[in-house]
Amino acid sequence: MSVSRGCLCCVKYLMFIFNLIFWLGGCGLFGVGVWLAFTQSEFSSLPLSFPSLSAANLLLVAGGVTMVTGFLGCLGALKEQKCLLMTFFVILLFLVLIELALILVLSVYHEELDKKAKDDLRKGMKNYNTNKGLKKSWDNMQRIFKCCGVSNHTDWHNETSSKKPDSCCRDNSESCHYWEEPCYEKAKDWLLANITSVLGFGVCIGVVQILALVFSMLMYCQIVRAEKYMD
Repeated sequence: MSVSRGCLCCVKYLMFIFNLIFWLGGCGLFGVGVWLAFTQSEFSSLPLSFPSLSAANLLLVAGGVTMVTGFLGCLGALKEQKCLLMTFFVILLFLVLIELALILVLSVYHEELDKKAKDDLRKGMKNYNTNKGLKKSWDNMQRIFKCCGVSNHTDWHNETSSKKPDSCCRDNSESCHYWEEPCYEKAKDWLLANITSVLGFGVCIGVVQILALVFSMLMYCQIVRAEKYMD
């Protein structure tokens, strides 16, 4: 009995430590999502398929779910309750499966997703002159990233049949020299440059998730074994 109780205590504290790390990781992801959302607030009227905006929402959701799950795991470890532990295990397993499915979809269909995002942005260009919020977002993006159009500056003529916005100009002179760089690619490059460390952090969180799954199941089994000894 003492050996079983000792194993239970060992697994309990290990699980608490890993879930605390897991919870802190969720706080980090949520914080990055908030930072990204505020940083890209100038583009808030663009479609959510815009890389920076979709990444911000994804990190906010992932961080929030991770925080709740980590808290549940910490509570289950401290209380030594089978119901909490099993709930934590099921939620975390479901979360891991969703993450794997998302990684698989992004790796296999990344070209199709890029095409859909570009199409959504081009459709939105048609409302540039009628939607003030969209107009402001496009102007902010083109000035900040020093770009013009989704794929190139001809998108404005193809989609709106009107002159290009002043935000496409390199300077304020009468003869406008348009930016040649595409906005979608520049935004995507900016996102990749700023989120590389977050991806590495995400891999570490993934390892912690797997260990948390193992320790939660070990603790569940230890509690069941300890209850049998007590009976």
